[in-house]
Amino acid sequence: MVDILNSPPKKGRGAISNESGRFENHTRHLVEDGWDNIHDDDALRPPTLKTEVSTEMPKRIISWNASPDVPFDRSINPYRGCEHGCIYCFARPTHAYQGLSPGLDFETRLFAKPDAAKILDRELRKPRYFCKTIQLGSNTDPYQPIERRLEITRSILQTLAAFNHPVTITTKSDLVLRDLDILAPMAEKGLAAVGLSVTTLDSTLARTMEPRAPTPKKRLAAIKLLSDAGIPVRVMLAPVIPALNDWELERIIGAAAEHGATGANYILLRLPGEVAGLFRQWLQTYAPLKTNHVLSLMKQSHKGALYIADYGERMSGSGQYAALISKRYQLALKRSGLLPRTPNHDALDCTQFLAPLARGDQLALF
Repeated sequence: MVDILNSPPKKGRGAISNESGRFENHTRHLVEDGWDNIHDDDALRPPTLKTEVSTEMPKRIISWNASPDVPFDRSINPYRGCEHGCIYCFARPTHAYQGLSPGLDFETRLFAKPDAAKILDRELRKPRYFCKTIQLGSNTDPYQPIERRLEITRSILQTLAAFNHPVTITTKSDLVLRDLDILAPMAEKGLAAVGLSVTTLDSTLARTMEPRAPTPKKRLAAIKLLSDAGIPVRVMLAPVIPALNDWELERIIGAAAEHGATGANYILLRLPGEVAGLFRQWLQTYAPLKTNHVLSLMKQSHKGALYIADYGERMSGSGQYAALISKRYQLALKRSGLLPRTPNHDALDCTQFLAPLARGDQLALF
């Protein structure tokens, strides 16, 4: 029998398998036993996996964190799951909380929050709210493909602009350029900055590792256009993967500097929860001869484990290999003239924050 959901790679998808989430009591496997449509060659082909989008109606839209190694204390995620399908995404395990698989479900069964802007407006008007930079897209990409149609991220930016509320964006999509009409005026006031993720300059590697994300060339072009529009932009090498894309570190930082980036930061590959197994399957499929080497270097960087979630270590690792990457990063910054982790969230201006008059406010009569 052929296990259809855990067999050959699906075109345009990152994960190889779709095993049940860790909280489920039962696991399911769709198989083809050869008896149905036995004379039909198409019967043995893996089923087409279409993207399904469900509506989520949260009571709150701002997420808060107190992590000492995260440079922001609040963020907004317009979507759960991400159609970009990046195999290394550290957010994949969160899909298990929805009763879904961190594998293919994460990139094909998405949740959208269409009322995000309305909820945000309500939260920003609360008397006890104090202004500090909001990070847009801390878990999943706010500019993934479905944003082109739903425009939830755009509506959030419109609300933030109305409040003069500072925002930083993390994305790997050039779709962010669609919102230059909002971001450029905000940046002129010191209220907006963007981080563009460029993981590799190799289009072939990008196509398998980040199957539905824009090409590296488009991302570099986006850096230039953002910079030309006066928007501070940094390049994010996230993740640096041992023996796979680590050799590109200097090239990516150099290319980003040439395209107008002002800063750069990196994160070593993170393999929490189910990501470790999914990434191992991906390596065995697309880079089988490098699998053992990649995983060995990961263990060397996490005290013998594939991943350690300790603050201060989960992002950069430890040991000789991690120290070498850090040194190369520092030297690349020095050569290119870029600054580390720039623009800083604290550098944006919170003093301009002011709630606009809401419809029906009495002050509107004067």
